[in-house]
Order: sequence, then structure tokens, then C-alpha cells
Amino acid sequence: MDNDKKFLETIVKMLVDQPKKVKIDRLVNERGVLLTIDVAPEDIGTLIGKQGRNIDALRQMVRIIGMKNKSFVSVKLNQPDRP
Repeated sequence: MDNDKKFLETIVKMLVDQPKKVKIDRLVNERGVLLTIDVAPEDIGTLIGKQGRNIDALRQMVRIIGMKNKSFVSVKLNQPDRP
């Protein structure tokens, strides 16, 4: 099911300033589903939120969708390398 990916992509695009740069990859393995988020460097802070509250809330919502589909879903935010 790609419901988790579609849901996460919709929410992330609403939060960031540059929605066209949002990219979400979905990897399924024996441990469950891993959703990896890539956004523009200037949108990282917005996505993480104050004290990590935004990314924590996203992770909780995606886990609930995973539980509904009887799978473990985790979310990873890729941070660009800093020079």
C-alpha cells in the first residue's frame, strides 16, 4: 500500500515553502517500511519544528496508518551535507 507515502507527501508539501522540491522514497524490507523525506535545505527547520515537534507528529501519524495496514512504518528526514 502506498497510502502512507501519499499521506506523508501531501502533509509535507503543505508545510514547506518549496513543495516542488519534496521527494519521498519508500523502501520495504523485513523490518517494515521506511519513508525517506528530502526537502529543500531552507525547509528543514520548518519540517523539524520547535524541539522536533513537527517531525515527531508526522512520524506518529504515519505509524498509525501503518498499524491500520499491519506494518511498521518509520520516517527518516535526510539532511543535506553542510560545507
